[in-house]
Amino acid sequence: MARRKVSIVGAGNVGATAGQRIVDQELADVVLIDIIEGVPQGKALDLAESGPIEGYDCRISGTNNYRDTANSDIVVITAGIPRKPGMSRDDLLKTNYGIVKSVTEEVVKNSPNGIIIVVSNPLDAMVQTAFRVSRFPKQRVVGMAGVLDSARFRAFIAMELNVSVENIHAFVLGGHGDSMVPLPRYSTVAGIPITELLPKETIDRLAQRARDGGAEIVSYLKTSAWYAPASAIVEMVDAILNDRKKILPCAAYLEGEYGINGLYVGVPVKLGEKGVEQVIEINLTLEERAALHKSAAAVKELTDIIGV
Repeated sequence: MARRKVSIVGAGNVGATAGQRIVDQELADVVLIDIIEGVPQGKALDLAESGPIEGYDCRISGTNNYRDTANSDIVVITAGIPRKPGMSRDDLLKTNYGIVKSVTEEVVKNSPNGIIIVVSNPLDAMVQTAFRVSRFPKQRVVGMAGVLDSARFRAFIAMELNVSVENIHAFVLGGHGDSMVPLPRYSTVAGIPITELLPKETIDRLAQRARDGGAEIVSYLKTSAWYAPASAIVEMVDAILNDRKKILPCAAYLEGEYGINGLYVGVPVKLGEKGVEQVIEINLTLEERAALHKSAAAVKELTDIIGV
């Protein structure tokens, strides 16, 4: 059986770390692609040379040419510029729209049957861009945000309760960042809702810290996080390539679910070999539903600006 192929667009910290974890777990052969000459080639060669020590036979290569990504099972798009001082979100939005649009056109040309996972920010608007430009079915274009946001929430709950992270499931909906909607009553420790174990003020504090998770790391590093985002990408890649039918929070295209239509928003989905195989609809309280709709409205503002 031929090994699967995952191409990662953008060989920065997030892309390269995701590539490292994919070959470490022997999920697929990896192609790193970047516009900067030498960077994807150098990082891929360094990772290929770790193979004999780590014991993986998956191949990893670097390129500046999209032809080398041909027939990928999955293409992960991490390309785009981070926000710089003095830049408005609109500036970031318009620049990254141009980048994601041109990347998506190359993906369609070279991997017409692939699944696209978008990581570039502002996430929800960028995954909608890839969906519109690719004209792929909605199942094959998905955004990574909820897996990361819920991992942050889980990490903070584990620290607070001093229990294993493996005991904790956390649920988040909505956009990535300020408008994220954590669902404490669906967040559990060994099946026990955290609402039974922690006071509301503590839950609110942990949820806010999860919401600000990216900003907190930027304040230390002066650049974006990459280890946890890369892990989140790899969990999604694994669910798809191994057809795990895993229920994960992802940015998916909604057509009436949760009362939202024609928009990418973070919701629980079943991820398998076809991509987003099902949107899981759960009952929300009026307050939770209002927060989700507010989050969707924030996403719509951005998609309207770029006309997707």
